[in-house]
Amino acid sequence: MTSIVFYFQVHQPFRLNENFRKDRFTHDNSTANLENLYFAEGLNKDIIQRVAKKCYLPANKTWLKAIDEHKKEKKKVKIAFSVTGTVLEQAERYQADVIDSFKQLAETGCVEFLGETFYHSLTSIYGVDRSEFKEQVKMHTQAMKDLLGVKPTIFRNTELILNNSIMDTVSEMGFKGIMGEGIEHVLPKGKTSNFVFNSKTSPKLKVLLRNYKLSDDIAFRFSSGRWEEYPLYADKYASWLATNKGDSINIFMDYESLGEHLWAETGIFEFLEHLPGELFKYDHLEFNSPSEVFDRYTAVHPIDIGDFGTISWADDRDVGAWLRNPLQHISFDGQRFLEKPIKKLNDKTLLRLWRMLTTSDHLYYISQADAGPGEVHSYFSHYEHPIEAFANYNEIISDLSTRTLLMLKDKK
Repeated sequence: MTSIVFYFQVHQPFRLNENFRKDRFTHDNSTANLENLYFAEGLNKDIIQRVAKKCYLPANKTWLKAIDEHKKEKKKVKIAFSVTGTVLEQAERYQADVIDSFKQLAETGCVEFLGETFYHSLTSIYGVDRSEFKEQVKMHTQAMKDLLGVKPTIFRNTELILNNSIMDTVSEMGFKGIMGEGIEHVLPKGKTSNFVFNSKTSPKLKVLLRNYKLSDDIAFRFSSGRWEEYPLYADKYASWLATNKGDSINIFMDYESLGEHLWAETGIFEFLEHLPGELFKYDHLEFNSPSEVFDRYTAVHPIDIGDFGTISWADDRDVGAWLRNPLQHISFDGQRFLEKPIKKLNDKTLLRLWRMLTTSDHLYYISQADAGPGEVHSYFSHYEHPIEAFANYNEIISDLSTRTLLMLKDKK
């Protein structure tokens, strides 16, 4: 049998207040009001409600229907999600039925929820000390227990950022598996991404790698009229999966691809509705969760990713989406170096604000990539230009740093 693993990343950041420079002189800038000063509440509310309407609610409904239709059959529909703490918090505030719909999915027993950092942060690449990374992972685990009643055992790092050190840390934290990008240079000679691997430095930790071609056929090419395979129907896609050799074909993508990036008018939901039935026409294909795949198959080869060769699923499949240009490095350093003083201050409000600023999207908006990656960055950004994103982010980081240092001085 060949397992099909469908995994979706669910994430929305807390976007920053573009009027911070002006508002800090005219609005209440007390510590208690800083979240309203730093972050664009109205924009965040509008976006989460729009994405809920276009993606989360209809996509969850589609999967619930598919799971229910096949629940009494030998082959069942199974999928996996990782849901960031930032999207959970915004859904709780502005669109509570999103939480309810994910609870319904959790109760089916056919959906696995993965662990990650609560704030979808870059803390896994801060350096040798990963204490903040571990804290954010623990925060996320607790949120998943509290809101969805599940405890993740498989890990998915922010944007599939992966190297040996990260795998070592994740293994030490008790996770039994991790997800990664199936880029060719990390694959053993003669192997595709359609197998289970393990970490070279932490052999007990198993690894699933994304089949990026088959994933992007849906996420990026589905609605492209210029694509030679357009239109993509469920029977055609199922036939592609059926001819792929291996133990596990791993389809990973942003959940927002469904309905938000690929509008309902493209036929994406009809595609999903018909896909399980088309897949089950092939005797050797079945859906499985990441945990089931790790339990079922033996790792065929260790994966070795040195820290200077860190991979991800973004842009050039390294960390360049967040750390390619000098402006991004300045922003990253400002964020990272604030960790020790803000924790020394022991102020829960300021610590939470700093953690909200560690979300990877803030540096993603500062990217100056061109061509295809540049178009993707521009699509997600609410800024007109990366320089605006840089200026806004660093003014806010600077304000938080100044407050922190002054409060530490006053404590002495």
